[in-house]
Amino acid sequence: MLLLNVDVISERISNRKAKEIYELICRQTTVSKIELLEQSGMTVSTLTRHLEELTAQGLILESGFGVSTGGRRPILYETNPAYAYVFGLEISRTLSKLVLVDLGMTKLEARSWAMTAEMTPDVLVGLIVKEAQAMLAHHGIAISDVLGIGIGSVGPVDRHSGVILEPSYFPSKGWQQVPICKMLSEELGIPSMLDNGANTAILAESWHQRSQSFKHLLYIHAGVGLRSSMVSEGKVIYGAVDMESSVGQMIIQTDGVAPRDKSGNYGALESYVSLHAIEKRAKSAIKMGRTTLLTQLVADPEQLTYVHMMEALQKNDGLVVEIVTEAATYFGIGLANLLNILHPEKVILGGPLLAGGELFFQTATAVAIRKAYYYPAYQVVFSRGGLGEEALAIGAAVLVMNRLFKV
Repeated sequence: MLLLNVDVISERISNRKAKEIYELICRQTTVSKIELLEQSGMTVSTLTRHLEELTAQGLILESGFGVSTGGRRPILYETNPAYAYVFGLEISRTLSKLVLVDLGMTKLEARSWAMTAEMTPDVLVGLIVKEAQAMLAHHGIAISDVLGIGIGSVGPVDRHSGVILEPSYFPSKGWQQVPICKMLSEELGIPSMLDNGANTAILAESWHQRSQSFKHLLYIHAGVGLRSSMVSEGKVIYGAVDMESSVGQMIIQTDGVAPRDKSGNYGALESYVSLHAIEKRAKSAIKMGRTTLLTQLVADPEQLTYVHMMEALQKNDGLVVEIVTEAATYFGIGLANLLNILHPEKVILGGPLLAGGELFFQTATAVAIRKAYYYPAYQVVFSRGGLGEEALAIGAAVLVMNRLFKV
């Protein structure tokens, strides 16, 4: 994952076996010494020595005793959330968000900024640095107690060099070839790591659901574009290149709608399911004279936004219901294609389109289930996730925390 001086994070636990034990404890809420013996395959003396070392370092805590199975009650261990702190940063097209969390991924503070036409990389970095320093001062946290800052950004990104490459549709100029990790590390004096936002979101949800039995998770973010990622056995699946936005170029109608830009495919899913596509459909309908509450909310159809559409949807406006249902149906077809290829156990759906109410979510998931090839033998769980719209930023913090396990 990313670079610069991130090795100082993994060096906090110098022994490989100690890292293994710490990761086992992190992946569970509390765990007994007996369970750790079974899971690690270590001898009692080796496990005991490393547990004592981790406790002495303040990385783990003894949290009481478990239920006795005949002998002495086993000691329970858990991670120490106050050992260190992490910043998580989301950089998206509509907003950017900074969170400060402890190692239990409990949010201490958060701040968001709208991504306006004035929000260039330099402006945003300046705001982030000022806010991060204020957060640390407010909570009395020394910079030496901060592991680093993780960044989940709109892709494509080069996570190895820490550069945001050529993202589309940012409101401001200057978001091409941005060395975001270098910029933030130099200003804050802490390690930085980068991945695309879909990957950080699914890292967060996987962490949040770590006590559950799901091994294969798929995440789809639907907003300005479509972004996806997948976790298998707790690990993000990476391709040869950053694949974050490729799901939006899934062709669902070969002679369909033209792409928004020349690099896209005709009839691609994103041309039917995105904020731009839905707004475009509504603007066209208003110009054709369709009856709708939208004309009471905005005088000029070209000024229409998705926010206006959600306001009309709350009032059950017929046109908006029609447009959202149609988009959700296309989205469900795309989901079914992914189900039939990847067969995840659980699908987590996020982004503005999913936050707009039940209609989109219920329509899309119903279509996907009906078109899943092995249904009902193949049962998939759909969810909006447990972290909502903070998943991308918190997952960026998880990205940094995971570096502690790196050998």
